Amino acid sequence: TEDSIGGSYSSSSSSTTTLSRYENQKRRDWNTFGQYLRNHRPPLSLSRCSGAHVLEFLRYLDQFGKTKVHAQICPFYGHPNPPAPCPCPLKQAWGSLDALIGRLRAAYEENGGRPETNPFGARAVRLYLREVRDSQSKARGISYEKKKKKRNNAKKPPPPASE
Repeated sequence: TEDSIGGSYSSSSSSTTTLSRYENQKRRDWNTFGQYLRNHRPPLSLSRCSGAHVLEFLRYLDQFGKTKVHAQICPFYGHPNPPAPCPCPLKQAWGSLDALIGRLRAAYEENGGRPETNPFGARAVRLYLREVRDSQSKARGISYEKKKKKRNNAKKPPPPASE
């Protein structure tokens, strides 16, 4: 059916072409999301999946997270390297969630989904990711400013003089 999860990915695993690390991860993520939909109560078809269901999936993934996110009442709130253990929860890191959504968004369209109905591109998902980034940044004392590309001037010859 058009609504099935797995689509082209399930057949590509038996082909002889070697997929890139990104393509393999995207296939695994798509299969994981498909499993989540099948285990959902009641089971959920992809065509009925919304941004709210994607948010539910992201919150579900937090239980498997490895990033310590300090609560505001924690004495280590805002410290990137706390000196002692604390009871604050482990969650998925913002960067991991952001990359996951990017892969799932691409996989959705590669499996026949229309860009205008892509639940991974929903406004609520973008807002949630921004909130996670901002709250983790404050809680862990780590800024998520965009990194500037390092210029390696040592290897580049100087530009030709224009006279």
